[in-house]
Formats: sequence, structure tokens, C-alpha cells
Amino acid sequence: MKKINIIGLGYIGLPTALMFAASGVPVHGTDCNKKLVDKLKAGQLTFKEEGLDELFDCALREKIEFSTDYIETDVYIITVPTPYDKASKRIDSSYVLGALNSVFKVTPKGAIVCIESTVSPGTIDKHVRPFIESKGYTIGEDIHLVHAPERILPGSMVYELKHNSRTIGADDPIVGEKIKQLYESFCEGEIVLTDIRTAEMTKVVENTFRDINIAFANELAKICRADNMDVYEIIRIASKHPRVNILQPGPGVGGHCISVDPWFLVGDYPGLTKLILSARQVNDSMPDFVLERIHDIMKAEGLTDVSRVGLYGLAYKENVDDTRESPTLQMLESMQKHLACGAKIYDPFVKKDIVENQYHDFDKFLKDIDMLVIMVAHDEIKGQLEKIKGKVVLDTKNICAFEGVHKL
Repeated sequence: MKKINIIGLGYIGLPTALMFAASGVPVHGTDCNKKLVDKLKAGQLTFKEEGLDELFDCALREKIEFSTDYIETDVYIITVPTPYDKASKRIDSSYVLGALNSVFKVTPKGAIVCIESTVSPGTIDKHVRPFIESKGYTIGEDIHLVHAPERILPGSMVYELKHNSRTIGADDPIVGEKIKQLYESFCEGEIVLTDIRTAEMTKVVENTFRDINIAFANELAKICRADNMDVYEIIRIASKHPRVNILQPGPGVGGHCISVDPWFLVGDYPGLTKLILSARQVNDSMPDFVLERIHDIMKAEGLTDVSRVGLYGLAYKENVDDTRESPTLQMLESMQKHLACGAKIYDPFVKKDIVENQYHDFDKFLKDIDMLVIMVAHDEIKGQLEKIKGKVVLDTKNICAFEGVHKL
């Protein structure tokens, strides 16, 4: 088997590359970040993830190499970022097109280009196909296009790569079948073949559904706070109905999927996405809602010094170091706009200083604060709840059961 060239070795590309290699598929991993590549070549991972160390060791023993170069081969898998313009809510396809441009310098005729990066519905028709044709290629002869959107969650990447179902969209079913067989080297979930446009839409719809469900829970939290009701008890009881499954409210929605993908639909279908837009607005409002709760609690508890407030958690979810679209970062930005922000911040997974007043020792962090705001439910704090007794606590994740704790 020829090597597959995986382009982009970030949160999606690296685990995917390692999984292919560990399953016996020869892999050449490419990234434009030389420091990242050098670190991987030295046998060092670039981010933490459960099970990734073992997978990395296995891949290194098998068939993987890393470089900033692209190779001539039959299959290219593109996993570069796809940010969106926050003003227009439309996807920025420049990373994908840039990767394609580099691939075309080495690609042989008849190669398959598989885009794993999440894109808005229609992106491949509107941006990718015209770009390929502008380079003089005939799609379906010189280049075969496939879209196989990733479906993994930080914190469970290795498990989900292996067990989640996948969608593969292709112009040519025969080409789609080839890519399906490639992913079957490690994927134990069902792999569904379809067309490219459907594959694009399916991935965005999955994350949009979850965003709307979270928004419903967050709006319930606001309603219950306005009338002094326990939102967690209401959700617990309501979810006993066999056809009701309400998610938990929280301080906001982060990450590069749920907080971003719905905007693709809003940007492309502005007149048809009122519910989706409302859900996004509710979830985006939650960091400010938490900030209001902090102000109210400080006033009620007789606290006046913001520098004695501590925010626990910088990551966007528990037990990962991923801070993309983090609700804590969103709230800090809001605090800087409205008051002199002096709050202290701690996250056991975020080892580098990325904000002011960031701590790296939990006990020292607790010693220097009077009020603790739990923004992320890392296992670390769940196992040390006794340490926070005596502090004024705002628990946005509903992990504290003792008396006197403030909730959303």
C-alpha cells in the first residue's frame, strides 16, 4: 500500500494519522508548522488526550513519518482548520485551498483528495471545485474529490475514532468505496456512503442539533433563576419522561464544532435559520450571564475585591487542554470591557500562561481567593471538593452537593 498523505496535524489530523498508522496503513503526516513537526519527529506529542500516548507509541513502531513536505501518492487527507468570519458568519476556506494548492505541486493524475475538515454545506461546490478547475484539472479524471467529515470529541478522540460511525461523500461511488475501505482499517462503526453535499450538511446538522438542545437548557436556567427555581431538579424530573432528554446548562459553549458549525448555516441561510440563530445567541450570552451571577453573589456575600475571585478552568470542556472558543476566555474578554479585570485563573491542563493572573498550583490558587467560580468540571476538582469548603462558590457545572453553594 502506498503512503497516504495527511495534511494538518492538529486536534483532528494527528489522532487520525496515528490511528491509520497504528492500524498498518503507511502515513506521511504534513504540517506547515516546523516546530510542531520537529516535536513529533522527536517523539513528543503536541497536546494531551486520553489514550493518545499509547497510540503514538504504536504508530511510531509501525508506519508513520512527519515533515513539512508533501509527497506524491494516491490519497491525500486534508484536516486543516476551517475558521469562520465572525462578522459575516461565513466559512473561511483559505486553509483548505492553501493545502490543496500545495498538494497540487506533487499530486499525480487520478489521485484522491479527501477533505476531513468540517465545512459549511456547499463549500466544496462554491470554493473547492472552482479552485481545482482554475488549476487546469478535470475533476473525476485528474482529481477525485471526497468529503469525510471528522466525528470525534476532545477527551474521547481515540475511542470515538474507532467506534463512531462515519459519513463519506463522493462524486464517484467507486472512489467513495476505496476511501471507505481505507477508514475500515480502524473504524468499527458504520460507514455510510453518500454524495458530497449531503456529507457536508450531515456534519453541520449534528452539531447544530446539540447546540439547540444546550440552548434550551441554558434558557431554562435563566427562567429558573428569574423565578428562584432549581433548574437541575426540573431537568432531572422532566427527563424521566421516556421521550425527553434535556442536557445540562452551563457557562457557555466552546470548542471548534458546536460553537462554530451552526454559524455556517446561519451565514449561508440567513432568512431560514431563526431557531438556530436564537440558540447561538442564547449560548453566546451565557458567559455574560455567569458574570452577572458573580456580581450578584459578590454583592450578597459582601465581597468587593475582584482580584480575590478565582475562575477554575480555561479549557472549553473537562479533562482536555483545548481552549478554543472557551467560555472562560469569552467571560474574561467581557470582564475586561466592563471592569478592571483582576480575577485569578487556574486550569490543571493548560500548562502555558495564556491569560493574566494564571496559576499552575491549585492550593496556591485557593489560598489567594475568597470566591471560586467553577467553569469546567475537571476530574481534579471533583476529587478535591473538600478543599473548597469555606469559599464562596459559584458552581456552573453542578458538581458540588454541599450546602451554601451558588448555582446558575
